[in-house]
Amino acid sequence: MHGLFRHRGRPAVAWLLVLAVFVAENSHARCPGEWICIDAAREPGSIELRARNFRDLPITFTLRVRTRDLRPKDPEITGTLLPNESRLVLVLWPTDEDRQGRYRIAYDWTIGSRDAVHDDRHVYRLPYAKGRSDRVLQGYGSRFSHTGLEEFAVDFRMAVGTPVHAARDGVVARIEESHSRGCWEDGCGDYANYIVILHDDLTTGEYYHLQQDGSLVEPGERVVAGQPIGLSGNTGHTTTPHLHFAVYRAAEWGRTQSIPVRFITAQGIVDRPRRGARYRAP
Repeated sequence: MHGLFRHRGRPAVAWLLVLAVFVAENSHARCPGEWICIDAAREPGSIELRARNFRDLPITFTLRVRTRDLRPKDPEITGTLLPNESRLVLVLWPTDEDRQGRYRIAYDWTIGSRDAVHDDRHVYRLPYAKGRSDRVLQGYGSRFSHTGLEEFAVDFRMAVGTPVHAARDGVVARIEESHSRGCWEDGCGDYANYIVILHDDLTTGEYYHLQQDGSLVEPGERVVAGQPIGLSGNTGHTTTPHLHFAVYRAAEWGRTQSIPVRFITAQGIVDRPRRGARYRAP
């Protein structure tokens, strides 16, 4: 359940990295996860690799193959599987028919579509209760940790146990609520509790650093904007209690790219949350 890539402020939504060696006679790859699998089948004159999505959600994956005495058309591909889709993604051909080919694969994945087109007309609710205001610890582009893929994330200062509300309608795609630890050393991102909500445009809204047993929703549940979904905490890669919120588009190798969004506040529409500001939820 742990990917190699970690955002500085939160773990990536890429919990599976498998590295396996197969001899050409193998008919199936091992599938240690419950989300996606890469199957291998030997056909006359080739080996076919098929990707299977076990869930009712779109999944974006990247697959890399290294070969000996086999030739792939592309050594690395990234694609999106539709809910419950299974399809051929890569074919390996022998370079020497007298030799038994070998290959090694690595793959990683995340929820959502890399081709998602965000609905920029949509205005998000603040992720807390009506009438409440919380100070922004980090806004867009804050140099401490909101750079690169995390450029358009927002950190709201929140005491542990503060109710977190959905910023947009969607379906709960994944939750983690088993952890109790918050720290700043390498690997601390593994301890973050979170809720991931899939939006209708196939982007994801993600809420991080929740408290242990702090989810108020279950995977597969449809939620509406403003609905309480969890309790804020101080778990994962963190130095102080806060809520990390952002909207993401799936990218390669289980990574997710944050997307700039606008928020409706009592002061009006805010298109770039400012560090140190307090915004009241209308």
